[in-house]
Amino acid sequence: MKLTPTQREEIRKKYGGRCAYCGCELGQRWHADHLWPVQRDYEWVRDENGRVIFVNGQPKKRCIGLANAQCDTFENMMPACPSCNTIKGSNTLGRFREIIAGFITSLNRDSTQYKFAKRYGLVKESNIEVKFYLETYGNN
Repeated sequence: MKLTPTQREEIRKKYGGRCAYCGCELGQRWHADHLWPVQRDYEWVRDENGRVIFVNGQPKKRCIGLANAQCDTFENMMPACPSCNTIKGSNTLGRFREIIAGFITSLNRDSTQYKFAKRYGLVKESNIEVKFYLETYGNN
């Protein structure tokens, strides 16, 4: 969906100029994200060596998570900071929540700096439920 500057500004203001997911203040560079993801299917054309050389035609779009619904709509667009939109990718909100909740496990497994900071009390883990800003906005 191609957004007009006015539509982009309306999306940015949906949550008071903040990311719908983490709640950080949006800067100049922010993303208009599909809350219900849109998956684009392309037809690839390959050369004799198997390398992709061309994308044939327009992508076919299909909505993930809503049966027979078109998700590429203005109403489905959310303001997102680049880091949240990158991590969310084409995941549903529920899957995005699971990914974030899994960060503690992967940090403990993979990051020496994290484990060291935790040992010295610089990091405190909690087992709280991941809540998105859009779920709490206006409930203050």
